[in-house]
Amino acid sequence: MSSDNELAFIGLGGMGAGMALRLREAGFPLVVHNRTAAKAVPLAGAGARVAASSAEAAGAARIVVLSLSDQTAVERVLFGELSGRLRPGALVVDTSTVSPAYSADAAERLAGIGVRRLEACVLGNPAMAHAGRLRVFTAGRAEDADEARDVLEALAQEVTHVGPAGSACAMKLAFNLILGNQIAALAEALLLADSAGLDRDLLLTAVAGSGLSSPTLAFRAELMRTRRYEPAAFRSALMEKDLRLAVGEAAARGLELPVTAGVAARFAEVVLAGDGDRDAAVVAEPRSPVG
Repeated sequence: MSSDNELAFIGLGGMGAGMALRLREAGFPLVVHNRTAAKAVPLAGAGARVAASSAEAAGAARIVVLSLSDQTAVERVLFGELSGRLRPGALVVDTSTVSPAYSADAAERLAGIGVRRLEACVLGNPAMAHAGRLRVFTAGRAEDADEARDVLEALAQEVTHVGPAGSACAMKLAFNLILGNQIAALAEALLLADSAGLDRDLLLTAVAGSGLSSPTLAFRAELMRTRRYEPAAFRSALMEKDLRLAVGEAAARGLELPVTAGVAARFAEVVLAGDGDRDAAVVAEPRSPVG
């Protein structure tokens, strides 16, 4: 049985599952849905109600949280599966990473049918999501950000409102641009060292003890050292998507991002080779250029 007090959560991938579990543990009444039903089992065990469809999950909810893989999935769910099914005045809190232009357009289209949309771009990994240690950037109407604050503060150590629709997505793409370039640079350093006959552990230990290190780089260095790329903290396919969005966003503004464009092409090779579901650190594995 549905409840007006339930918070709806749609999309239980790595980040989505972590966030949904965190919300349940924080005491929020939760109804969840995921296309692959098996991913909802841990949420059912945590006391969430599992809906058979996104429409069933969101129909009575005042706040609907989305955690979807890309713009195609957001379009399918928001303007397909949920078309005409969201209650008037509902607030969609969208944590999916999409282009700034798409985000602004989606907000405008929803406003036309009396539904509000708040960008809530998250920084962190699934473990941080489950622990409530994400950083969240919101964009859209400030009053909508205030309405969702209790939900977001349960997920995050920091919640920052950055401006109108599209601006949080631009912030998220800027962060992932840095992350993708760092991972690719470490991978190329490792490939160079391997080719010169250097011990992999020796190089990675030296990097970890240098001024170049950071928690993020150290995390990926450990994955490269052990060649353990699953389960992924950040799938290669999503990294490729975000870098491609960043390059496209820059191009739309008359800018070039040649370094990022090269790294995006490298991750496209990783995805084409069948490693899209493995962590982005897998870019350190040797592979022949495609084409």
